[in-house]
Amino acid sequence: MHAANLQIEGLCLAIASINRLLVSKGIISQEELDVAFDKAEATARSDNRFTENMSPSNRDAVCFPIRVLQIANDTGAETPWSFSELAKLVGESKEPYNDQL
Repeated sequence: MHAANLQIEGLCLAIASINRLLVSKGIISQEELDVAFDKAEATARSDNRFTENMSPSNRDAVCFPIRVLQIANDTGAETPWSFSELAKLVGESKEPYNDQL
């Protein structure tokens, strides 16, 4: 596996941990995090290159970290998933893009 992929795995787990801490301290709610993740994915998808120049696998690569963090947020602090478990959940929840229907 490429070292950058491993770094992204660690970064996603660290951010997920920080998100859980922020929620547990009442600084932000899980709902607010969900809205932020939805906005982040919408921003990524609104980029012209997303639909014009990217393969579905590259689109997934752009959205993957956002989806990992969203699923980690949705599972709550009581279930700290491993990265491989989160990645599996992302794969199981993925829907096709509009131009793939």
